[in-house]
Amino acid sequence: MFEKSILDFHGLEVRVSDHANEGIMDILNHAVQGSEGGMRFSLRNIASRIEAYRDQIRFVSLYKKNKITGTVGACFRISGQGALRYPSTYIRYLAFQSTYQSDINWRKREKAVIKPESDYSFKQKTLEIFSKPYLLELPDVYEKDKHIMYAFVESMNERLKNLVNQIGYEYIISFLTVAFSRFSPKPDNRVSKLSEKEKPEMQNLLLDFYSKYSFFTTEYSFYGNNYYILKEEGEIIAGTCAIPASNKVYDVPGIWGWVMMKVLPDTPYFRRLFRPGEFRYLVFDSIYCKKGREAVLANLFESVCATEGFNTGLTWIDDRSDLFDRIRTGVKMGALNRMLNAKPGLVYTKFINLTEEEKNCFYDAPAYISGFDFS
Repeated sequence: MFEKSILDFHGLEVRVSDHANEGIMDILNHAVQGSEGGMRFSLRNIASRIEAYRDQIRFVSLYKKNKITGTVGACFRISGQGALRYPSTYIRYLAFQSTYQSDINWRKREKAVIKPESDYSFKQKTLEIFSKPYLLELPDVYEKDKHIMYAFVESMNERLKNLVNQIGYEYIISFLTVAFSRFSPKPDNRVSKLSEKEKPEMQNLLLDFYSKYSFFTTEYSFYGNNYYILKEEGEIIAGTCAIPASNKVYDVPGIWGWVMMKVLPDTPYFRRLFRPGEFRYLVFDSIYCKKGREAVLANLFESVCATEGFNTGLTWIDDRSDLFDRIRTGVKMGALNRMLNAKPGLVYTKFINLTEEEKNCFYDAPAYISGFDFS
């Protein structure tokens, strides 16, 4: 393990580390994700997810007088296939101590306060780290290499959108949250856990299914050995990884958000689907379905929920993709999906050393939104 100082200015210091120390974990475990007016929640299961990234995660942390005040994670992988295949770094776990988080008047404050040039320079150098992956001490990542850095941003989070724009990240696509729910899920005898012997076949099916998607990787497709398949006459018709997760939800926007927060928890049956104090759900990741058989995804999801002891599942899908259209028109997803009115998520990307022609491939292709990275 290592921790390295890469910027130092008047008691402010930026460090890069390949592990989450006690200070980083304390900030992450107490951070509230989201923005005012949007969905706000806190993540659980953080330690186990960080462990799953192994040596492929780095933390960039800000210290003031040797006390940590904020951190952000950078997760490395090789993603995509063909013209979309590049070394990539996904940015997540942005969190600050509460005293450093801005309130709703952050725009007014920034305009009113004129900062010294030296402070501005330190801020710019700090932001530049997220355009220079070679500074993260990742193995075999060099300054002149082609590289893609990307982040998922809630569409209503103006502060974070402003921040990624300052770094030079470009908006390329949007995606939506899709929910599945059943009050009393039932198992299906066609559904079983993927065996070790079946993994190579399933991996090939996934690679073919997502061959034209940017950011796809099978690195976490079989996380926890919890991949389920639906088979007919020995053929894999559909599959999904099921990742147990839970959040504490503080706010959901809109009228249906008020219903979910104030009404559902006290309503018989519906409280099985959503409880804000501990919202338990499965993340459906690396979803596969044989073309023309989309309807069986409902049977697969329901059986997985029954087996795992959950009533709800979530996934995130590019709203331009065939998969989104197939699920929207051909899969009975349940009551929670009809109520859910989550705002779109946005994918922001920094293309490093890519030509304009190479960049254009990403604007034309659907993006794979990793459920594991959301869990």
